[in-house]
Amino acid sequence: MHKPILAPSLLAGDHANLGASAAFASSLGIEWLHLDIMDGHFVPNLSFGPETLSALRKAGSKLFFDTHLMLSEPHRYIEAFAKAGSDQISIHIEPEYNHLETLTKIKALGCKCGIVLNPGTPPDAVFHLLSSVDLVLVMTVQPGFGGQAFRNEMLPKISVLHEERKKRNLSYRIEVDGGIDLANAKECHAAGTDTFVIGTSFFKAQDPALVAKTISTL
Repeated sequence: MHKPILAPSLLAGDHANLGASAAFASSLGIEWLHLDIMDGHFVPNLSFGPETLSALRKAGSKLFFDTHLMLSEPHRYIEAFAKAGSDQISIHIEPEYNHLETLTKIKALGCKCGIVLNPGTPPDAVFHLLSSVDLVLVMTVQPGFGGQAFRNEMLPKISVLHEERKKRNLSYRIEVDGGIDLANAKECHAAGTDTFVIGTSFFKAQDPALVAKTISTL
């Protein structure tokens, strides 16, 4: 399994100064930053656009931009996000579009690619794509808003994807996002997770450095 990685979710940062939130994560030795992109259609909320990523890059951020497109038509926007500074772009399996073609294009644009499953989507829905991705993101809440409670019933899904990874000798990372804190992160890690998106429990923590250290030593 890969070394554990913490990807703080910028959605829980200071929206009046997102650059400072990104810089704070970097100051703790964190290497990844998770960017939730919402269209108000696929999910009932709006968040950032490509301009936000571009501005963070212009402000000097060298973090690995882990970009999660919660969009009804992600294939229409991958080029804009790649040009804006994404290092990895993850797309959902649920909307109807050509998933493999989109993943292939993400790679052609020089980014790593990921596939995402909502809580109600079974793991076998992405089995045909596992050899084509760098990451599988298991949503542990229904996406759209931060601060929701972690859903324990997602743990078996993580285990299935971990077993499939071992069986096929693949190397994709398994990421979780939604209500993750230090307690359930350990459960997720035991099930096979190596990448942890933490928003509220990082940016609002009394000791964010402790959160980073704990995740890195799981």
